[in-house]
Amino acid sequence: MSALPEHVQDAPPPYGTVVFDCDSTLAAIEGVDELGDIVGVGRAEVAALTERAMAGAAPLEAVYGARMERLRPDRAAIAELGRRYVAAALPHGPELVSALLALGKRVLVVSGGLAQAVQPLAAHLGLSAEQVHAVEVFHGRSGAYQGWDELSPLARGGGKLEVLRGISSSEHGGGVALVGDGVTDLEAAPAVRRFVAFAGVARREAVLSRSRVRCERADLAALLPLLVSEDEAAELAEAHGMAAFVRTAFATR
Repeated sequence: MSALPEHVQDAPPPYGTVVFDCDSTLAAIEGVDELGDIVGVGRAEVAALTERAMAGAAPLEAVYGARMERLRPDRAAIAELGRRYVAAALPHGPELVSALLALGKRVLVVSGGLAQAVQPLAAHLGLSAEQVHAVEVFHGRSGAYQGWDELSPLARGGGKLEVLRGISSSEHGGGVALVGDGVTDLEAAPAVRRFVAFAGVARREAVLSRSRVRCERADLAALLPLLVSEDEAAELAEAHGMAAFVRTAFATR
């Protein structure tokens, strides 16, 4: 596991790119725990491993492969997980993404979750599969599990930092803001201009105690004031017909 930054630097908006974690951020579930339920493996066992990794008590790479070998999700299980992500999506996600896109921002999902399950949630939010960075899972023609992308940086500690550095290096204006709940998100904070510690679903004190900006509401509208400038909020209200959403967002912060 990479060393966690003790103090996260922060720069105010605007930003050119906004990146979201998925589990316990865009949706009120941890996907791998749900998979345990779907495939009939002990949910508590999988959830305990996940919490150790997300709270910083164990390296992600120490648990990722073990979880996948235990779960071995077939294509149908992944499809069910995708449906559960959508069902558990936090309020105002599509509106928030629509607002960010209207301002010309690049919006991405970067997750250690399984890509084929995260993509339906991204579609629900108005994003394409190409805007999702996650871990691929492989299936045969019959849909049987055949493994996962063991080379993905998102399946190991410090990997999200590597991915965010790549995203930041290709950002041509405004820099990057990152929203996430876990230590893998906090690890990536040095690569972005603003890290928002999201505690609307799960409170991880190792993350919150080191973060300068946080959101503690289980409503994605509350993120808008943290991700756009006052001028951008005014533009959304006046030029893009989103006055009602802007009012909701600033009332929930």
